[in-house]
Amino acid sequence: MADVNRGNRPLSPFMIGPYYRPQITSTSSIFVRITAIASLGTVTLLVWWLLAAATSESAFGFINWLLTSLVGDLVLFLATWAIWYHMLGRLRHVVWDFGYCLDIKTSEKLGWGMYGAATVLTLLTALVL
Repeated sequence: MADVNRGNRPLSPFMIGPYYRPQITSTSSIFVRITAIASLGTVTLLVWWLLAAATSESAFGFINWLLTSLVGDLVLFLATWAIWYHMLGRLRHVVWDFGYCLDIKTSEKLGWGMYGAATVLTLLTALVL
């Protein structure tokens, strides 16, 4: 068995602070997972809207008011950003699966590019719709 000096290194990469500095590649990958969960919440709201439309006028009136209010507009705008960001993250992983853009500089540029591209695509979506 190899002689490993475990006393001089951190036990976990989640020890943020003096032992571990988060990189853009790790934070953007974690954010892809967070946006997937946020998108699931958005789908729940949209299914609620469809079910309310199929059941009663009063139920539909409430959820329709909620989704078309200022708060609903903000939630749907942020959900649009989350969907674009998640899609770009999945595309980045497909590129990595093919063995491209694996060097650190390119990976970091892709991470920052995902934030910028998701923002631009969300603004374009908001302008078109």
